[in-house]
Parts: sequence; structure tokens; C-alpha cells
Amino acid sequence: MKGWILYKETANAKPETYEINRFIEEAEDQGIDIDVLSPDQFELIVTQDDRKSVLVNGEVSPLPDFLIPRMGAGTTYFALAVIRHLERLGVLTINSAQSIDTVKDKLFTHQILAQHNLPVPKTMLAKYPVNVDLVEKKLGFPVVVKTLSGSQGSGVFLSETKANFADLMEFINTNKNKANIILQEFIKSSHGRDLRVITIGGRVVACMQRISKTGDFKANYSRGGHVEPYPFSPEIEWLALETSRILGLDIAGIDLLFDGDHFKICEANSAPGFEGIERCCDVNIAKEIYQFIRVRLGLH
Repeated sequence: MKGWILYKETANAKPETYEINRFIEEAEDQGIDIDVLSPDQFELIVTQDDRKSVLVNGEVSPLPDFLIPRMGAGTTYFALAVIRHLERLGVLTINSAQSIDTVKDKLFTHQILAQHNLPVPKTMLAKYPVNVDLVEKKLGFPVVVKTLSGSQGSGVFLSETKANFADLMEFINTNKNKANIILQEFIKSSHGRDLRVITIGGRVVACMQRISKTGDFKANYSRGGHVEPYPFSPEIEWLALETSRILGLDIAGIDLLFDGDHFKICEANSAPGFEGIERCCDVNIAKEIYQFIRVRLGLH
């Protein structure tokens, strides 16, 4: 079995050294031939001779059995084009270009989930100039401010007061030329903590609680948050699996917010980091992913 991992470090994301190394180590243990490639190593030629339409480092390359894209929210148009091209040549891609493109857009993700009557925080798309009074009326303060695309807690801010929010909007409008952002209600009971649930092939394989060490409202492991195993209830399992199914994600990291005795869906990740969850839970995520791929390829 031969596979490619599509990965490129971006300026806004922590390098996935741990995850990439785990994929390589586990592939060696399982006898899988794996290569890690960057999108800029590819050339695509649209031709009727499809099997020779993919060039790697300028040379026609034999196609792999599967592709694991690991760029998540940092997936560029070119990277999506590579994924789509390989999909159409029959290469199994985990996840698909469509699902990756969907979850890159946090507003679109919430629109889809809300359409299916799943619990999500109330969300507004910012329209400039931002009507601060309307935000106060519909969402209240504190309010969460997010860029439409981001990962590992980047591009997420908490405006504690109306005055602080007005200053932030003025700053963004002046310096970012009307950047695309969304505004989200602040779920007080989830301040500084949330859940990360990993789903693979329609199963929940692990669940952990992330807790901020600094009092920050963000609890990401990549930002120093403490992690610990968390027992998943039928509600947690159903929310994570239903979110993954609706968004078409074979592999997902679903983030849930504590909402009293229940939960709301914060976001979905198409290339979730798993260093924290492997360190705190008795689970081998890379092995689980490869086993799922074997089943999908009919090789198990």
C-alpha cells in the first residue's frame, strides 16, 4: 500500500512535526510506503492521458493508493486543485477536497450545521461599518471575534466589553481593509475549557478535555492548554458523529463547548492535530487512520 501526505507549513500554524513523524513511524511499522509532499512539488496537466497527468518534481509519478491532506484551514486553492485532480484519478483522499473546502469557512460550516438543527453558538457575519448596538442586542458582551478561516486558536479574540469591541472593530477596519470576520456569542460555562473529539470512519476514537492554564478563554493544546481524557456520553458521541457525517469528514476533530449540562458545536477540523490526545488517551491515531484506509481500499 502506497500513500502520500500532502503537507506544507504555513506562517499561521504550528509545524505538525509530531503528527507527520507519527504517520511516518506507523507506516514503517505497517509496511506502508509513505511520502510527505508539498503542493509546490506538483504540476498538473489536464489531458485525456490521465495517468500521466500528475508530475512530482517535474517527473511523471506513479499514483498512490491514498492521499492524506494535512493542511486543514491553510489549504490553498492550488492544494485543493491537487486533491481534486487525484480524486478524479481514483486516488482515495482522506478527507475529500469538498469537505476540506467546506470546513475552512467557519460561517459556512455553522450555516450547514444550523440547517440540520444542530446546536451551534449564535453567529453573525460582520458587515462594515459594524453596528455595535445591534451586536449588543443580538449577541451581547463578551463576544467572540473570529476570522473566517483559522486553526490552533489563531484569529480568535474575546471582546469583554462594548467599548473594547468598538475599538477592535475600528482597528480591524482601518488596518485590514474590512477583513472577513464572524461574531459569536460567548458561552460562559465553557470559558477556558472545551472538548476535542476525534472521529474516524464513523466512530469516535477518543475524547479529551482541554483546559487553559493561563485563564485565557482559549484552551488549545498547541497554546499550552492542559489536556485530560474525558468520557464521551451518548450526546457527545452523537454530536461529533453527526457533525462529521453532515460535513462529509472521514477524519475529523470536532470541538464542543460546554453549555450548562449540554454542548454546542464550536467548529470542525479536517486535519486535526493529535499530539495532545495521544499523550493523554490510550489511543494510536495514526494506526487508526491507516486501518480505516485499509478498510476503504478493501485491503483489511
